[in-house]
Amino acid sequence: MAHKILVIDDSNVIRTMVRDMLPKGNFEVLEAKDGVQGLNLIQQERPNLIMLDFLLPKMSGWEVFQNIQTQPALQAIPLVLMSGRKEEVTEKLQEPFEYFEFVQKPFDQPQLITAIKTAMAKAKRRPPAGVAPVAVAAATAPSAVATTGSSDDIQALNAKIATMQAEIDGMKKQMGQILNFIKQRMK
Repeated sequence: MAHKILVIDDSNVIRTMVRDMLPKGNFEVLEAKDGVQGLNLIQQERPNLIMLDFLLPKMSGWEVFQNIQTQPALQAIPLVLMSGRKEEVTEKLQEPFEYFEFVQKPFDQPQLITAIKTAMAKAKRRPPAGVAPVAVAAATAPSAVATTGSSDDIQALNAKIATMQAEIDGMKKQMGQILNFIKQRMK
């Protein structure tokens, strides 16, 4: 089954470039030339990955991003933000980018592939919708619970270890998928 990748960019050159850089036969590339068309395609097609230009006509990439963030089902889709000027992105979104990846234009094939892989890994780390932010904060900030006693410290550290192990397991699975993909392409 081909993975659906939605490329939302007002530049036909960028959309074509992304299509040409992806390995043939494994991806169905959907294209949108503005934010409104892109958001409609996201909701209709539920792509496996979204590549979103930050500066778009009709609805900016920032507005599309905000729309995605309000819908738990869409938040889970790996996202790569693209822009020729990173400062425009960091003006609205603070680094480090926790649940999506950023790639600066112009980019080459290795940069694109790395950005896609990183976006997929970051999307898997995102807590599922409905997980209480307090639980995530406690798991990621042991210093916040350090004042309550040593058993709380140990629980916080164990929660962090469990989170890290889940990330490692996810990365191992992805590496296996990548190796299988490479082996198939070499046949």
